[in-house]
Amino acid sequence: MTNGTMIQFFHWYLPEGLWNLTQKEAEKLANLGINAIWLPPAFKGTDGSNARGYNLYDLYDLGEFDQKGSVATRYGTKQEYLNCIKKLQSLKIQVYADVVLNHMGGADETETVTVRKVDPENRNQFISEPYQIEAYTKFTFPGRNGKYSQFVWNFNCFSGVDYDDKNKETAIFSIQNEYGDKWEDVMNDEKGNYDYLMYSDIDYRNEAVREEIKRWGKWYLETAQFDGVRLDAIKHMPPQMIAEWLDYMRTLKPELFAVGEYWSPRNLPAMLKYIEATGGKLALFDACLHQNMHEASTKGRDYDLTTIFNDTLVVANAPLAVTLIDNHDTQPLQMLEAPVENWFKPLSYALVLLREAGYPCVFYPDLYGAKYTGKGRDGNDYEIMLPKCEKLEKLLVARKEFAYGMQRDYIDHPNCIGWTREGLDENEKSGCAVLLSNSENGNKWMDVGKRNAGKTFVDYLQYTDIEVKINEDGWGEFTVAGGKVCVWVAK
Repeated sequence: MTNGTMIQFFHWYLPEGLWNLTQKEAEKLANLGINAIWLPPAFKGTDGSNARGYNLYDLYDLGEFDQKGSVATRYGTKQEYLNCIKKLQSLKIQVYADVVLNHMGGADETETVTVRKVDPENRNQFISEPYQIEAYTKFTFPGRNGKYSQFVWNFNCFSGVDYDDKNKETAIFSIQNEYGDKWEDVMNDEKGNYDYLMYSDIDYRNEAVREEIKRWGKWYLETAQFDGVRLDAIKHMPPQMIAEWLDYMRTLKPELFAVGEYWSPRNLPAMLKYIEATGGKLALFDACLHQNMHEASTKGRDYDLTTIFNDTLVVANAPLAVTLIDNHDTQPLQMLEAPVENWFKPLSYALVLLREAGYPCVFYPDLYGAKYTGKGRDGNDYEIMLPKCEKLEKLLVARKEFAYGMQRDYIDHPNCIGWTREGLDENEKSGCAVLLSNSENGNKWMDVGKRNAGKTFVDYLQYTDIEVKINEDGWGEFTVAGGKVCVWVAK
């Protein structure tokens, strides 16, 4: 039995050359117990080698064609990408490909398109009569010249755009195509209808589009041989389209893993409704738990730790919850900025790595640190330092070695909570007791099970050199320093 642990092996401020860096770090990750890696979008973006991949231009260009000013993507060439995947899989690390299917940018030609302008805060509200604009909606990919696919994207493939080249105007325009001028029916009703996010928004009412995305999915899977997908911006797409695409992909690879980004940090019912609408075909990132972690880190001792799991996906539907501390969007200066403060990160990681429920995802800067010097979205200059998470490597090893067996919770005090894992007989050294505090020093009697009776427990994180003797009934009195987490294991 092995605990699964994923890592998001990138962040917004990562320098170029990720595919080669990943190969260099692969053995370290395997030794820490990482058995799956989420890699960033591998496709050519609108600004070539500077693109992070979310501003998608060509799904078929993995760093192979001279397009948008470069052959390689920000992360490397196609061959480096394929070599990276093979290296990871040779170490029994699964690879999850980041898939962007909501929008495209950087079209090769404009088209004369009939549109209506909409209120950006209520996209169902038209604020103009139909009129014509010049929209960047024609994608011919001349640099690829029809290799792998000869599909040409035009305005009938998109429901909306955000720029009129004729009048040099930025706004949100609903396109009148053969499917009408209404947005697609998505589940999220933020801003009236949240189909439109950015760039040229793909219209999945078009059967030819759906079939092209399936053809591409088959090509991509056969080319890269990945083990799973992370689906970007799914709240902006029809859930039935996601379900249909995953059903098709699993005819090719039945065990394909899928996790979606449905970021609704204060709306657990919406996430559960999405899971129901897609038939439970994909996991979701637990944005609600992340929000609780963020608030706990900013409120300090005033946060009631007994509520840390309230209204979270990991409690409501643990098998489909991917738990995380931060990601590239919650980093400083990013769209969903809400980072977990550094002091609370070891506590947060204990809460996701050392418990039964959820599939934890580690974030690259927390393991390696990161630095960014440059402009933010507001145009101002910033220097961002992201230090490593204290004790994270030891917490990962603790998950790999000790966090097994029956769980007993002691989430019964606003400032000091804990739990125990009894361990398994087939792994003699497994079992642990975890205690954390967001205020002063704390202590708690906890039951680690009779299989641990008579053993001496020590703090694996080495915040204290105290030893705890487990009594004949399996109980011991465990301690923790203020603002810290202790992980007690058999000596």
